[in-house]
Amino acid sequence: MGTIRLNLQDSWSYFNNIGALARNESTGISVGYDSRFGLKELQTVSLAGNFPIQFGQIGFGVSRFGGKLFNQQSLGIGFSNQLGIVSFGIKADWFQTNIEGFGTGNSLIFNFGGVAELGPKIFLSTHVSNVNRAKLSKNTEERLDTQIDMGMSYIPNSKLGLHLELSKSLQNDPRVRAGLEYSLKDWVIFRTGIISNPGDIFFGLGLKPGKFLADYAFGQNGPLGSTHHLSIGWIW
Repeated sequence: MGTIRLNLQDSWSYFNNIGALARNESTGISVGYDSRFGLKELQTVSLAGNFPIQFGQIGFGVSRFGGKLFNQQSLGIGFSNQLGIVSFGIKADWFQTNIEGFGTGNSLIFNFGGVAELGPKIFLSTHVSNVNRAKLSKNTEERLDTQIDMGMSYIPNSKLGLHLELSKSLQNDPRVRAGLEYSLKDWVIFRTGIISNPGDIFFGLGLKPGKFLADYAFGQNGPLGSTHHLSIGWIW
């Protein structure tokens, strides 16, 4: 859905918006693979999971991006809770960057997010990544990017969802994302979306037969080529 992420309520909420995780009442685990422009140096492998406790949801996630010369790993845990119409969450990630010939840098990154239900059909969401403005490593003054995301979702019924988000980081220009998902059947979901700066278009399909989840997405950027995203999961 054009990388729409703030109001999606599943295991991937750990990476997308920890504040939305509390709206998921199940336990789940998912693994994902992301291939960008046919380059193994730009691939990402991720695992996310969640389980409920008495006062909310605990989430965890592991991911690795990159190849041999440059790669980044993250490992973390988060907590999300819901109070009335508002859900909120916070998480901490250990983040490592490896650059061939330059060494390794380690950082501790804090993120927080939330979702407010304005009615049965409208949701407002926000998420802040790297709120503590962590450094790339203790040996440099260079800091990892901080990003703020805000979004609105309109879900008129169980079959249709419309999403709009705005993303701004300290180092880059704003990006606008718009996405749509439609349930062809109870277990088949069609998705599409667009994103600006640079402009990309995405299409996807989700399958939810019973407790099993499978999702595929295809993205197209004119000058650079295509991206492929695949994830599978299990809920109980």
